Amino acid sequence: MSSYYPRTKDLTRTRKSLTESPPSSPPPTDKNYRVRTHERLSRYDSSGESATDRPLGRTSSYTRRETRLASLGKDPDSSAKDYKKMYAEALHENDRLKSRLNDSKQELVKIRSQLEKVTQRHERISEKSTALQSEKREKQVLEKRVSDMEGEIKILTELKSDNQRLKDENGALIRVISKLSK
Repeated sequence: MSSYYPRTKDLTRTRKSLTESPPSSPPPTDKNYRVRTHERLSRYDSSGESATDRPLGRTSSYTRRETRLASLGKDPDSSAKDYKKMYAEALHENDRLKSRLNDSKQELVKIRSQLEKVTQRHERISEKSTALQSEKREKQVLEKRVSDMEGEIKILTELKSDNQRLKDENGALIRVISKLSK
């Protein structure tokens, strides 16, 4: 270590000069006055104790935390209890929301099944209506064919009656011709 930190006369002189000269207070107009005053004040905590007066092992942040908690009127255990209470409330809220989510999912499944049933029913109805429409067309076609056949039957009966009449006339004419030829 001696090679890294050689003792020189300058170092001893610097130490002597720092220890021999008393610290001078800056004039109030100096810009660094506020900073230096703040540094002096920060050496004391809010209770007025010097940092050197405190027992060893306590840091200034720990002391500040203690004073802050004391000023709030709460001890560290009660804040932990508050966190536990908040955690329990959050768990309760999460459970409640999960149950609502499950209920919503079940309701969604029910609604989807109902929608599927209605869709199937609508398809069956549309199929039935399509079948009914095709049956109506077939019925109209058949009715037309029946009416056409009835018309043909009337014509056929008229033709039969005309044919019978012509046969009778033909037989009468044959008799007349046979009588005349005798």
